[in-house]
Amino acid sequence: MCVILVLNAGSSSLRCALFQDAEDTAVWRAHVAGIGGVAEVTVKGDLDLGGDVPPDGDLGVVVDWLLARLRGMPNLNLRAFGHRIVHGGARHIGPARIDGPLLAELETLVPLAPGHQPQGLACIAAVNEAWPGLPQVACFDTAFHRTQDRLAQIEAIPRALTEDGLLRFGFHGLSYAHIARALPRLIGKTAKGRIVVAHLGHGASLCALAGGRSVATTMGLTTLGGLMMGTRSGTVDPGLVLHLIQSRGMAASAVADLLERRSGLLGVSGISDDVQVLEASLAPEAREALALFAYRIARETGSLAVALGGLDAFVFTGGIGENAAAIRASVCARLAFLGMDLDPERNAEGRSRIDRYGSTVPLLVIPADEEREIANEAGCLVGPIPDE
Repeated sequence: MCVILVLNAGSSSLRCALFQDAEDTAVWRAHVAGIGGVAEVTVKGDLDLGGDVPPDGDLGVVVDWLLARLRGMPNLNLRAFGHRIVHGGARHIGPARIDGPLLAELETLVPLAPGHQPQGLACIAAVNEAWPGLPQVACFDTAFHRTQDRLAQIEAIPRALTEDGLLRFGFHGLSYAHIARALPRLIGKTAKGRIVVAHLGHGASLCALAGGRSVATTMGLTTLGGLMMGTRSGTVDPGLVLHLIQSRGMAASAVADLLERRSGLLGVSGISDDVQVLEASLAPEAREALALFAYRIARETGSLAVALGGLDAFVFTGGIGENAAAIRASVCARLAFLGMDLDPERNAEGRSRIDRYGSTVPLLVIPADEEREIANEAGCLVGPIPDE
């Protein structure tokens, strides 16, 4: 079996998939969750990894464990590796073959994505050790947003800093690219219209699509900006950051920890960053956290509708977007003035179309599949995967 292996590393998880051809279905997938603690692996497909994940191992240990087992499997002919790299900077508008100069460039971007960039680079290093010489392709979350106009990418800061590369990069681009490719099959010509996609997971953002291309998004220079998230604050008043440092004596590292790991759903509720846990709680703090999450999504959707000049469809994706019917209902209720007419029954059942018949704005739920997009990009760069 000649395949492309995709490695999609998160801050505490690793998703892997094998793709044999241009079809949308992977021949095998594995998901390792809880890396750094009690890690658990879920496998879909016939390849058995044969053993438990190393206990308390970091991402590097888990990747080495995974690759060692894949190396021992007969008839597995790897053609190339595709990696999700969160930050590609302003220069990369598409995937790139990985070499020494590119690795050095990606290392310089670690401060802009400290919770994600090192994990992607660790996967590349592990593959270099296990399969030296095999083609590796970096697929960037930021690349999809390089189609945006300059006004959508710059901040109101001194021009010299903008020219030095401090831009609104945007993220979750691989997820949005997958949605953009899937939409024509689902809504026909409307897919080329004005669409807002909500990628809602532990990390969350929105993207405005026009003609299938990104024109605006909620995340900016880093993955900390935009929507409220699981443990991330999203965008806050810069004066709040200055107040914490100047008036409350907090170190910059402590403020970073507060905004990245102790805010969002976890911070507002004081209970959990898990939507399911919060929905099951009777605590008013849990209800307030969920309400704030939906409010921020709706408010940012309004700003993207302005960037688009209207709204022709709305898409939910990501773990929360795909599974949290109550969140979807709350968001759509706040956006009814834009023409969203949610069907409660279809929403509760988790259908792919959750709008009422005749709704002005189609409402869709599309499963995220960054791995499929990575395989597509890597395959296009290294050439088609030959038949067996």
